[in-house]
This record gives sequence, structure tokens and C-alpha cells, in this order.
Amino acid sequence: MVTCLVVAGLSVVFLVTERDESSWIATVVSALVAVAALGVAVWAVLPSAALGVRVSGTGSATAGQGGRAVSGYVGSADDASTPVEVSETGDADATAGGDAVSGVVVR
Repeated sequence: MVTCLVVAGLSVVFLVTERDESSWIATVVSALVAVAALGVAVWAVLPSAALGVRVSGTGSATAGQGGRAVSGYVGSADDASTPVEVSETGDADATAGGDAVSGVVVR
């Protein structure tokens, strides 16, 4: 939507200005767009701290005898540098003799 409005606005500007002035405006707009595109490309290549695992609103987990149940996230110690956010995990029930966790398990 914004792009359409910008294109329409520039079209009107080009129609009502003289040829030399329109050429100058087009050059400036092209340079600004090129710098913006370069900025977006660099931003896309940089690693982001926001990337990671987010777990929320999990259901309940029940472990049977000798079993394991996790209501949350299970990850590897190799992934320890990856941010993990866990919230609102469900109940974890180990009353039958198993192992149950509501949250994060790192192996």
C-alpha cells in the first residue's frame, strides 16, 4: 500500500515539474532507494539475537512408569548458545513412576 502511494506521488511530481527538475528528483530518489536496499541487505546477512526457540502454552504431559514426559522444550547441550524462551507450560505429571518436566530439559 505504501509503495503504491509513493509511486503515485512521484508520478504526480514528475507530471507537474519541468523535465530538468524531474530528472534531478528521479536521481535523488534512485540514490536513496539504493542506499535503503543496501541497508536491508546488510541487515538480512547479520546474525540476529532474536532468533531462537520460543515455546508457549503447551498442554499437559503425563509420564508412565519408567517413561519421560516434557511439557515445554527439550534441547541438546550442543544448542546451548541458542536462546530459549519457555512460558505458560502445562502440567507435568510423574505420579505413575516416570520422569516429568514442565519447562526446559537440556541433554
